Amino acid sequence: MSTVPYGEPELRSDSPAGDIAEPGAVTIIIPTFNESANVRELLARLSESVPARLPCEVVFVDDSTDDTPEVLALAARDCPFPVTVIHRDEPVGGLGGAVVEGMLHTPGGQPRDPGRREPAGSDWILVMDADLQHPPALVPELVAAGERSGADLVVASRYIPGGSRAGLAGGYRVAVSRASTWLTKSLFPRGLRGISDPMSGFFAIRRSAVRDRGELKPLGYKILMELAVRCRPENVTEVPFVFQDRFAGESKSSAREGLRFLRHLVELRTASPVARMIAFGLIGLSGFVPNLVALHLLVGAGLHYLPAEIVANQFGVAWNFLLIEVLLFRARRGHRHWADRAGRFALLANADLLLRIPLIALFVSQLDMAVLPATALALITTFVLRFAATEALVYLPRKGSKERRKEGTPA
Repeated sequence: MSTVPYGEPELRSDSPAGDIAEPGAVTIIIPTFNESANVRELLARLSESVPARLPCEVVFVDDSTDDTPEVLALAARDCPFPVTVIHRDEPVGGLGGAVVEGMLHTPGGQPRDPGRREPAGSDWILVMDADLQHPPALVPELVAAGERSGADLVVASRYIPGGSRAGLAGGYRVAVSRASTWLTKSLFPRGLRGISDPMSGFFAIRRSAVRDRGELKPLGYKILMELAVRCRPENVTEVPFVFQDRFAGESKSSAREGLRFLRHLVELRTASPVARMIAFGLIGLSGFVPNLVALHLLVGAGLHYLPAEIVANQFGVAWNFLLIEVLLFRARRGHRHWADRAGRFALLANADLLLRIPLIALFVSQLDMAVLPATALALITTFVLRFAATEALVYLPRKGSKERRKEGTPA
């Protein structure tokens, strides 16, 4: 990863002395991926739109494989505000990861270059796209709305009076946007309260509201949802905006990004232990389907039902392991090799069968329970134990992972 600053922070001609650190100073973070045809026009419009009295710097976090960094280097020379380009060799976390990277490399995060004079820490972090579908003219209004209302988060919304999603190309994208908005607000009614457009990528958030950047785990392009759910800003206001047509190039939306968005929803929704346990149980129930299908085929092929039960159970175990890996513990997969995780998970899943029968016998003989209640209690007990053991023995970070994280190395 390389970080290149263009231009030094300076007072602009009509800005009073000492004005740089005044409330309302803003860092604009713009993630880019092959946007060379857009960034020159974007910087020109920002230069026209941001008033001299608003201290401003722009940070591009670039994952491009084209000449976007070179175009930015040339365009930044004419800007009245400092411009920094952070080029990432690996686009970890996609667009959302790029935004968090920008936060970590701005004043208030980690220093970009100890030998360079940095601008005063800005009060606001503003996020926008590089394709000009987010109008640069609205940047000062987002900051001003936050200052007027005392809000911690200001969202540019397409779904309040005065807003429009006109730039969404085609009925398919409109339908996907509507469905995504409905699903997201249904899953997080408290975290997204007061936000009509959680799919917006155009917003401003107070730096003080981003409590712990290390806890942000973005996946894909919906960073607003990540910040709102994990950071829980207390006061939210919205500003209407008209979603513009893309200035140049092609949209980066794809079916793959849609899948990443769904995985991100699951990870956010299962962030608490109780939610993870519920999801763990639902995944376990789904494992009965491959188990029963395999049992039917094995018995139909002439295998005795007892060994068929044992073999069929492994199909359910494999199914559960795959879903848990992809949906529930994706962020913790790097702590152990996949074969180690699979072996431990299979051992715990099969040990569940061995533990259940003695537990039923214990409940019946020692607690004088009937067989059915004893069986139900044993199922609940082994389920809770298996969930706790899976977290602790399969997906708990190994000793040393925290140290590696502090050093900035992926665990």
